[in-house]
Order: sequence, then structure tokens, then C-alpha cells
Amino acid sequence: MRAALMAMGVSGVLGAVKVIAGVAGHSYALIADGVESLLDIVSSIAVWGSLKVAAADPNHRFPYGYGKAEPLAGLVIAAGLVVVAGVLAVQSIHEIRKPHQAPEVFTLIVLVVVVAVKELLFRWLVQTGREIESRAMESDAWHHRSDALTSIAAFIGISIALWGGKGYESADDWAALAACGLIAYNGVRLFRDALREILDAAPHGETLERIRAVAAAVPGVTGIDDCRARKSGLGWLVDIHVEVDGDMPVREGHRIAHEVKDALLTSEASVLDALVHIEPSGHGPCDV
Repeated sequence: MRAALMAMGVSGVLGAVKVIAGVAGHSYALIADGVESLLDIVSSIAVWGSLKVAAADPNHRFPYGYGKAEPLAGLVIAAGLVVVAGVLAVQSIHEIRKPHQAPEVFTLIVLVVVVAVKELLFRWLVQTGREIESRAMESDAWHHRSDALTSIAAFIGISIALWGGKGYESADDWAALAACGLIAYNGVRLFRDALREILDAAPHGETLERIRAVAAAVPGVTGIDDCRARKSGLGWLVDIHVEVDGDMPVREGHRIAHEVKDALLTSEASVLDALVHIEPSGHGPCDV
């Protein structure tokens, strides 16, 4: 949440600077870039809100918690990237067809600073998102990488317009149009990943192997028959079938099931809850 709030503050300052510099420096690419930065504030608000909702405790009406709020926010943010790319592309084409004067030199200095800050912000948010396994945070980070890409494109376009002289005034608009394709690509990719999480796609193999290893290490467990997990917010909801000696008393099997659950909840596998099924070794399932 602190990361999302800081991203909002940085995007607000950079967005305002770029819009003002774009107007003063006669660069539509810089104005459009500034508008995108201001829109990043909306995505950061969505991330902050989704993480706050996802962290709420389960209740009678929502026994599995509110974890789906986080990938849902990622879905909305990714869709927003695609929409922004489309809007900027249309406006870039309009600017290309309209004669205008070349941008001012000082806009290049503004873009250099913007690219450096946005790239640092991107790397920090991606690392934070991966550490807490937040799809929304990673989607928000790519907003800032896309912002940096459009700034680089604007820098190249403005440079060509300045050095090319008369007839090259629209070079920055062509560069902005090319950057729109990159923004749309990132949006589609992030949309797909967030949708997979909402549809309870299986986690990476290493996640399941880690969960299996924790359960198998519990005394009395003779094997792991099946293991499934689905993402919920920043953790996993696990269904696992563990094998025990078929001749042991039901009470003993029940105790082992609780030990398996406790081991998973206290492990580093980020398990929020676990449903443990007990099976006799070499026989069919016998849920407890």
C-alpha cells in the first residue's frame, strides 16, 4: 500500500510537469505522455484499494475472503492500458495530419529526467509485486514502464524534429504512435495473466512442489496423492490429499491432518488456508 501511494505521488508530479512542458514546448507527444502519467494515478488508486480489500478477513458471507479483488483490479488496469493506447494512437494520427511548429529543446531535458525516474519506479514496483505475489502491483508497475517507453519515443521524435528541421515537425507524433503499440502489447499480456488468476489457473510447478514438500515432511504422512492450489489475494488456498497408514485409528489420522494444515499455514509457501484429505496408503480417498 505504501508503494502504491508513493507511485501515485510520483505520477502526479511527473504528469503535471510533462503537460506544462508540452504546452510550453509545443510537443503533443509530451502532452500525451503527461496525460498518461496522470492516468497512472487512477491505476495506483485501484491497486491500493484492491490490496486493502484483499487483506480483509473472511466472514460468513465471503468465507474465502476477498482475495479476488486484487486480480480483478489488475484486470481493470490492464484493460485501461489498452484503452489509453487506443486513445493516444487516434490523437497521434490526428496530430500527424495537422501542421504544427517544432518542439522546444528544453523538452528533451524534461524527458531524460522523466525516463530515469519512471524506470526506477517500475523496477521497484515490479520487485515489490513479485515479493508479495500481487498481479495488480505488477500491472501497475508496467503502467510506469509504458510511460517510460512513451517518453523515450517522444525523446527520439523530438530529437528528429529538431535536427531534421522543416518538414520533420511531426516526428514526435510518429514516435508517440509507435509507442502506443508497445503500450497495447503490455496491456494485453497483463490482461491475460490477470484473467488466468481470476479463473483459478494452476500455479507454477515450483509452488506446488514447495507445498507438497511441506506436507510430506509431517510425521505420519506416507505420501502425497494429489495437490491443488488457487490464488486468493496475496496467498494460496490449498486442497491436498495426504496418505497415511490405513490401519491407524481415525483419531490419529485426524490429528495428522491438523498437523499438515498447521505446517502449511506456518510455512513460507504463503498458504492462507488448506483443506486436507486423508487417504489410506494404497487405497482410494477417504476424506476427513
